[in-house]
Amino acid sequence: MTDLNELMKQAKLMQEQFQKAQQDLVKIIIEGESGAGLVKIAMNGKHDVVKVTLDSSLMSEEKEVIEDLIAAAINDAVRKIEEKNKDALGGMTSGMKMPDGFKLPF
Repeated sequence: MTDLNELMKQAKLMQEQFQKAQQDLVKIIIEGESGAGLVKIAMNGKHDVVKVTLDSSLMSEEKEVIEDLIAAAINDAVRKIEEKNKDALGGMTSGMKMPDGFKLPF
C-alpha cells in the first residue's frame, strides 16, 4: 500500500502543478505571424486573441488575401502555444515514478 499512497501524493502534487500552469497560461502572450510579418496575432495561452496588427500596406490587397493571412497568423500562434503547453505540462510528469505501462492523456 505504500506505493499506492506515494502514487496518490504524486498525483495530488501533479494536479496542483497543473492548476498553477493553467492559471499561468492566461499571462503568456504568444505572437503568430504570416506574410513575412504583415499580419501579427497576439494570443494568450488559453487561445484568446488579445491583439491583431495589420501592416498598412495590406489595405490595398483584396479582402480574401487579408483573410487568408489572418487565418495563417492565428494558426501560427496556436501551433506555438500548443508547443509551449506541451513542453510546460510534459515537464511535470518527468519526476514521477509511474507503474509500467501507465500513460497520462497528454
